[in-house]
Amino acid sequence: MKFTKMQGCGNDYIYVNCFEENVQDPSDLAVKLSDRRYGIGSDGLILIEPSDRADAFMHMFNRDGSEGKMCGNGIRCVAKYIYDNGMVPPERKDVLIDTKAGLREIRLDIKDGKAAAASVDMGIAEVAAESENIAAGGIDLCFTAVSTGNPHAVFFLDDNPALSGITDEDTSGGGGDCTLLSRIPLEIIGPEIESSGRFPDGVNAEFVEMISPEEISFRVWERGSGETYACGTGATAAVAAGCFAGKLACKVLVHLRGGDLEIECDIDTGRCIMTGPAVTVFTGELL
Repeated sequence: MKFTKMQGCGNDYIYVNCFEENVQDPSDLAVKLSDRRYGIGSDGLILIEPSDRADAFMHMFNRDGSEGKMCGNGIRCVAKYIYDNGMVPPERKDVLIDTKAGLREIRLDIKDGKAAAASVDMGIAEVAAESENIAAGGIDLCFTAVSTGNPHAVFFLDDNPALSGITDEDTSGGGGDCTLLSRIPLEIIGPEIESSGRFPDGVNAEFVEMISPEEISFRVWERGSGETYACGTGATAAVAAGCFAGKLACKVLVHLRGGDLEIECDIDTGRCIMTGPAVTVFTGELL
């Protein structure tokens, strides 16, 4: 079986072209291949399948084998894959991808005949009208629930001063610095939030540090995968939550562990556009 390893802001997946390949047990395969010591290594598996209403269907599986409905970084790479491999005419710069969260339109940025980046219509972010509290790490945390096809809990650091009391001085998850964001012990509080009874289907938890109304830093614990270098639906959720709360402008640069995304949110409709890179890492064949 042939595969392609791709990443968007360090959020890496193994992609299989199911127009040509047949995967019998994708959940089991996702677990085996995602292992970073005994497999290929990734945040999960994405199958590129035929669709009767779009150019392709994105079928996503997390590192633990669970299914996801939508992946913002992954869908940019799917769009790149079908363009770079001639599955759509080269004159087209717009592609349509089907997902379990619905249809998504993607505008490609082409350089030297290959897709280098993409802008994705992420649909309408559903932001809860009021914030909620949840216990994790022995403290109460304030969050905003957001749906962007996947469920998210967005925690702004300025709304959660108690986080400073549970930080790990030896943690450098934000890239080796010593900011509060980098020292949050996501490996402890992330699983607690993900498995909370408040979220029977699990949840992605985003921790957001304000730099300015136009710029934020961000870490994420993804359900089924743990901490990842980026989460496109999570970045979208964070900006939408901040925009509707009056904290953020409607166009925001998001710094993630693996790179930057640009998110635009229409305050009148809730519709969001995400722009970021899509990169092929390598191709291979499973024997």
